[in-house]
Amino acid sequence: MTAATHSSLFPQVPETADAVLDGLDPEQREVATALHGPVCVLAGAGTGKTRAITHRIAYGVRLGTYEPNSVLAVTFTVRAAGEMRGRLRQLGAGGVQVRTFHAAALRQLRYFWPKAVGGDLPRLIERKVQLVSEAAGLLGIRLDRAELRDVTSEIEWAKVTQTVPDDYPAAIAKTHREAPRSTSEISQIYTRYEQLKSARSVIDFEDVLLLTVGILQDQHLIADEFRRQYQHFVVDEYQDVSPLQQRLLDLWVGDRDSLCVVGDASQTIYSFTGATPDHLLNFRTRHPGATVVKLVRDYRSTPQVVHLANGVLAPATGRASEHRLELISQREAGPAPVFREYGDEPAEAEGTARRIRDLIAAGVPAGEIAVLYRINAQSEVYEQALADAGVPYQLRGAERFFERPEVREAIHGLRSSASFGGNDALLDGVEGLPAQVRAVLSGSGWKPTPPAGSGVVRDRWESLAALVRLAEDFAAARPQATLAELAAELKEREAAQHAPTVQGVTLASLHAAKGLEWDAVFLVGLTEGMMPITYARTDEQIEEERRLLYVGVTRARVHLNLSWGLARSPGGRASRIPSRFLKGLRPGSAGQGGRAPSAGGTVVASATGPGRTKRAYRGPIRCRVCGKTLIDGGEMKLMRCEECPSDMDEGLYERLHDWRERQAGQVGLPGYCVFTDKTLMAIAEARPEAEGELTRIAGVGARKTKLYGTDVLALCAGQEPGEPQDDV
Repeated sequence: MTAATHSSLFPQVPETADAVLDGLDPEQREVATALHGPVCVLAGAGTGKTRAITHRIAYGVRLGTYEPNSVLAVTFTVRAAGEMRGRLRQLGAGGVQVRTFHAAALRQLRYFWPKAVGGDLPRLIERKVQLVSEAAGLLGIRLDRAELRDVTSEIEWAKVTQTVPDDYPAAIAKTHREAPRSTSEISQIYTRYEQLKSARSVIDFEDVLLLTVGILQDQHLIADEFRRQYQHFVVDEYQDVSPLQQRLLDLWVGDRDSLCVVGDASQTIYSFTGATPDHLLNFRTRHPGATVVKLVRDYRSTPQVVHLANGVLAPATGRASEHRLELISQREAGPAPVFREYGDEPAEAEGTARRIRDLIAAGVPAGEIAVLYRINAQSEVYEQALADAGVPYQLRGAERFFERPEVREAIHGLRSSASFGGNDALLDGVEGLPAQVRAVLSGSGWKPTPPAGSGVVRDRWESLAALVRLAEDFAAARPQATLAELAAELKEREAAQHAPTVQGVTLASLHAAKGLEWDAVFLVGLTEGMMPITYARTDEQIEEERRLLYVGVTRARVHLNLSWGLARSPGGRASRIPSRFLKGLRPGSAGQGGRAPSAGGTVVASATGPGRTKRAYRGPIRCRVCGKTLIDGGEMKLMRCEECPSDMDEGLYERLHDWRERQAGQVGLPGYCVFTDKTLMAIAEARPEAEGELTRIAGVGARKTKLYGTDVLALCAGQEPGEPQDDV
């Protein structure tokens, strides 16, 4: 497969129903034409499942078998729902309802509540943490921030598994789930939380599903009204359905059989939220006459990536493994996956940043590169390394594209210019849609050349650049398109949350990366204790960690790098070992039974590299105040515990801060690309008098000493940069 073309980004609506089937492979076509009876699609990663089910819906609509407003398709993320709506619109089936489970249930609840209960629907609280904290406080139970988060997650799990407070301890014992506090305490907090909600007439997201289930279950007239409206159902990512969502689905469908589900048991990675693949695995038992189609042709990844992905799952055990799909790549051969070993985490981050910079220099767009890790706490060291390397990045899970202030301002400007027609002075003498868009967005700060580095300024430019690229693609697909037509396209995309691509390396957890893909993927921190995570103890938990790695591997189209650091910090004990899931896959490791590696690849020991000397062992880094061993990156920069007293020269810190902003402004970089706040603090505490002392401060190093050492040492000496130095 090649990169998306202009015609694929903005295709013409197929003229006939049969034309909807054009371009589908035999299995995808079988899905698309299976319009009746229960249908189960077992779809491996990268096999075009969204394409298959959207073409199935569109084919049914275009044939007249389905009325658009009688179809309800549900998935698990706003992004996935937006993508499906966009594809259906391009196929001529724009009236179909595509929503997340919660959005669909909330819409129904708001509609039926006055008739079923009377009055207004209680207010929906989007975050329950504060109320959980209050419930614990009323019981005299103290929770720190981490415990509060974990107890809140436990309450969510209990609700989606339809477990009431009194039954929570028994449910934990039955499922062998590890509770963050005593089960009796959590049961009490859960009870008081529900009482507080009731007293304040508020509901949470789980209540949306529970109340909708209750209404459809108890009020038969309302259930009948709903079923007259919706007669055909499609469920994406069916392996992630919780017992509560399955109960709601059963009530939606009733005694009919027009249900199509699609999923992959090998991508079940959300069991901690109550998701279970059992509904997918039991589908054929519940629906003996179901049409079952397997999609195994992988159009996303090269044979080398697919071979490694299959190898990750090969030793899997448990029920899900009995139904695993052996993927077959449909792409041309690519580079072998690279396995890299580093001396410590900072070295791993620095090495990753260098290789990302090399890929960008070789022509891989920054927006087509991702760094994926097991937990969000791992992101900081990669943010710093990418900033130091001058590579733009974006954190997955940040503000939605169409909600960004610069995007809202730009779209408003485009709509205004479109409404003025030929009377907008900005467009005088400007011919062609892309040029018109560039002219309008120049008023919002867009320029042809991006600002250097990353940060807020670069983020703003990237947002506007994404709109410019969208306009160029739109004009290439529809040469006669006008600014008004582009404005209408943007309005529809905003409603569908179908955002264009923003250029910047993505940093994301493996869980957040589900459903996404990039040309190049860096899987980092692959050590025992992190992959699998240290608290995964049962066989089922270990197997879910294996599936999580599989999901990470299958995000890569061409370039795949897998790495680990032997120590957490420079000079630390190199006691870590690579993840057990890499045994038999990375060159030089034996698999089960001592077999030779089953997946190709290159292993590189990267404690040293071109231009780098081997890091000398310095022993553990200790707090210079209390002597405690430091493990946190920020504390290691300061050479002291966060809570230990600081002897920072605040005046020096302010001078360093002002100097940094001037330096950053001169080269168009965000301030942290010069020095982070923590590094400035460390300098202001150490007050170095010579280059050697400055170089040894974490976050400075030889390169930055060479760039900025003269200025920094002058400031530390009480002089302004550029002033002649006093004779010694």
